[in-house]
Amino acid sequence: EVHLVESGGGLVQAGGSLTLSCATSGFTFDDYAIGWFRQDPGKEREGLSCIRNVDGNTWYADSAKGRFTISSDNAKNTVYLQMNILRPEDTAIYYCAYDAYGSSDCEMAGSWGQGIQVTVSS
Repeated sequence: EVHLVESGGGLVQAGGSLTLSCATSGFTFDDYAIGWFRQDPGKEREGLSCIRNVDGNTWYADSAKGRFTISSDNAKNTVYLQMNILRPEDTAIYYCAYDAYGSSDCEMAGSWGQGIQVTVSS
């Protein structure tokens, strides 16, 4: 079964940086994508970024462009989200997700990590 575990969250001051990690297991095919999402209480889950394994193409939501960078280390089966210039509105639970269809924006994601809290103080 697909298994994803996020790490690297925590508390950071506005303007600071964090890098989240998503350790993955349970799949061997190259045709997939891994994405990052976030959700604040009472809000709809928001897709932030996606990386497609077959070609390495990346996608970013407008809220992530210019500040967040997604990358992967296939040897470690890990996907990262580097987050810079963090703002209080970035506060949310962050999830990584597995898209078996390899969609460019991870819109078909069906397997999710447990989530990790990111809190940005003003």
